[in-house]
Amino acid sequence: MHSPATPEANARWSELLSALAERSAQMADEFIERVAGIREYGTGLVAAEDVRATAAHTFSLLVSALRAGGTTDDGPLAYARELGARRARSGIPPSSLTSAVRLDFSIIWSHLLELAAEGDAALLASRVESVWHVVDAYAAETHTSYLAERVRMAQEESSVQREFVAQLFGPESLSPDSLTRIGAALRVDPSASFVVAAGSGAAGAVIRALGGGVPGRVRVHVYEAGSAVYGFWQEPRSGSPVPAGLARVPCGLVRGVSGLAGLRASAAVAAALADEANDDDAGPLELEAAWHRVARRLLEDSGISLAALLDRSLEACRDSERERLEETARTFIANGSVTETAAALYCHRNTILNRLARFHELTGVDLSVPQQAARVLVAWA
Repeated sequence: MHSPATPEANARWSELLSALAERSAQMADEFIERVAGIREYGTGLVAAEDVRATAAHTFSLLVSALRAGGTTDDGPLAYARELGARRARSGIPPSSLTSAVRLDFSIIWSHLLELAAEGDAALLASRVESVWHVVDAYAAETHTSYLAERVRMAQEESSVQREFVAQLFGPESLSPDSLTRIGAALRVDPSASFVVAAGSGAAGAVIRALGGGVPGRVRVHVYEAGSAVYGFWQEPRSGSPVPAGLARVPCGLVRGVSGLAGLRASAAVAAALADEANDDDAGPLELEAAWHRVARRLLEDSGISLAALLDRSLEACRDSERERLEETARTFIANGSVTETAAALYCHRNTILNRLARFHELTGVDLSVPQQAARVLVAWA
């Protein structure tokens, strides 16, 4: 029996480690057999030659660290950092990497048990913590390096994707080949149907937060210009085309965008709709429901105020009459039917006809003519 703290015990431990070092290749073979049970290793994400060479070198470094006194010098840790980065680039999931590295301790310990004599029990018991410390430090460094590399890769991918997204919103027209490359980089079909949203302030913050999407859900790509934030995503084949987080946000939205090539023009429409959104809106504004708001603003920007012209035409009315005429006009414009308007306002059909005639007399607008009714719709947007 070897006492753990005696010179004889240290000498015996050195003998065991020397014998263990000669088994590096054998331990690597055992590692290959056992790691094949981890799916990502067994399906060839990492070449078998790479796995074996890495295992043999790892066992050699770990035994050297044990012979140096049970601490990991920079040799094993430097190799652990390199290994973690390589496995991150090869696409091995973190759980699979952890499972693989954990094999090191059990393999080393099983071979030490094979090499040990009957009188080495106390010696092994005293050294198990040292062996675990060496392997655990190596595993921790591998895992840390892996995570750091994954972060770096994600940042690099994000940077590249931002560059491609900026090209989609840039002033230059893109060739079909360019659109194909951008689609591949963004992982979307360049000819698919897309949805684009725009907003600023609180709405912009929501769109920005959707950037990247959630695994298993819609992936939203984000572009920012000035105070405006744009988000676009490939329109899903089923279900709601709007991510749940955006469903109640007043912003501009355009659906059915034809391919990546149509994003820039549709984004301008979404931005115009976003400018008209307000807190009273229960969700995104689309062109079909809010085109008249956009039209009113564009006309007013040009110095044309249809609302002011309409107000002057109705100034001669008493307040009560004006209220009834406006209510009737709005309802009729919404449904286009005298009968439905009468039912909605609880009036006789002739009453509605009389009010529409009076509105025509005062404003010169015949609401039964769509082109003229559109003027009122825009004025009262």
